[in-house]
Amino acid sequence: MREGVNRVPGANNIKAIQPAKIGVGTFVMRNGKILLGKRIGADGAGSWGLPGGKLDTGERIEACARREVLEETGLELAELVPCGFSDDVFAETGRHWVTVYLATHCPEGDVQNLEPEFCECWQWFALDNLPRPLFLPLSNFLNQPVNVRALTSLYM
Repeated sequence: MREGVNRVPGANNIKAIQPAKIGVGTFVMRNGKILLGKRIGADGAGSWGLPGGKLDTGERIEACARREVLEETGLELAELVPCGFSDDVFAETGRHWVTVYLATHCPEGDVQNLEPEFCECWQWFALDNLPRPLFLPLSNFLNQPVNVRALTSLYM
């Protein structure tokens, strides 16, 4: 990396950062609450995160969001609205993720835990009463006030 180029926070302390991967996270909203899952394994085990995952080569972001939410929760999504991104490096692994966030309103449908090897459970939470710890990319996204304002103006 060239001298003077801006780095993701924490990246200077990591010896071997892996090439960036693209992730997609979806704010599934219902009755003023968002759906979060408690992560198992991989980065962020024990933290709460959105349904989502890795963008496959050649896959459109919206298609990835729909696929991941359906695979993880059984929910089929309506209109998706882009709402921002986060740029994160996991210090313990050197993994670099750029995550694109979308939001949707999902007024009906039972949430199922279809990937129990990756997620302990799914629960609905008010945006002002989120569980801790949050998954690093989600926490970084929500720490940007402009993102929270955009999200609340859409669905709260």
